[in-house]
Amino acid sequence: MKRLYIVPTPIGNLEDITLRALRILREVRLIAAEDTRTTRKLLDHYQIKTPLTSYHEHNKLTKLDAILDALTAGDVALVSDAGTPGISDPGFELIREAIAREIEIVPLPGPSAIVTALVASGLPTDSYVYLGFLPRKAKALREALSEVAHERRTLVAYESPNRLVETLSAILETLGDRPVAVARELTKIYEEIRRGPASVVLAHYREHEPRGEITLVIGGAPEQIDDHPWDEERVRAALQARLDAGESRRQAAKAVAALSGWDSRAIYDLQ
Repeated sequence: MKRLYIVPTPIGNLEDITLRALRILREVRLIAAEDTRTTRKLLDHYQIKTPLTSYHEHNKLTKLDAILDALTAGDVALVSDAGTPGISDPGFELIREAIAREIEIVPLPGPSAIVTALVASGLPTDSYVYLGFLPRKAKALREALSEVAHERRTLVAYESPNRLVETLSAILETLGDRPVAVARELTKIYEEIRRGPASVVLAHYREHEPRGEITLVIGGAPEQIDDHPWDEERVRAALQARLDAGESRRQAAKAVAALSGWDSRAIYDLQ
């Protein structure tokens, strides 16, 4: 039985690849790459001549069978643009189908922007929740954040530089002034890790336009958001502000409950 190797590739610095990964990329019959142009730069750097085929979000259904068929003739390596394949990319579908066909899966350890940003954030690393790419639309974003408002574990997400300011604003409004870390251009020349309360980091990026790939780390919910539970007037005002912003009553009630010390059901029932 042939093998499907899951091969992590550098998230920026081309030196961040293991000797084993380089050997596998040389030895397999075929490399299935998210973007052949990006992978070709890596292969050329290390003088690897293994044939490439594309496997990405827009062709994953049409290419799936072809790659699985290739496994009948030899081993295949799966790589993404950067980091570990299968994390927020179409590699997941290929891996799942290969498992269903009883093809041996061989995962290699290697680079991951999630772990790299997390350990550099200064926030707790003993337990965390990966949120993937956050929703683009404002209402969906706030609803997604409201869903994790009570989550005590550290939160990690990918974000676009074009949406970072909006996302930090939503964090401040939905989760409160939590500690955050913005890890930008990790392992690259202009790497930056900016840490601080959401309000301070937001103010910085309002003045300095963010660029490059971003991993966002958010502190989990503290044991007690507010030493003094809010009075009814404050709760009503916060609830109405969220409703006016387009949140559903259920989501707004959950978010205000996380900040106020009130029960979400009691907030939901306020008239």
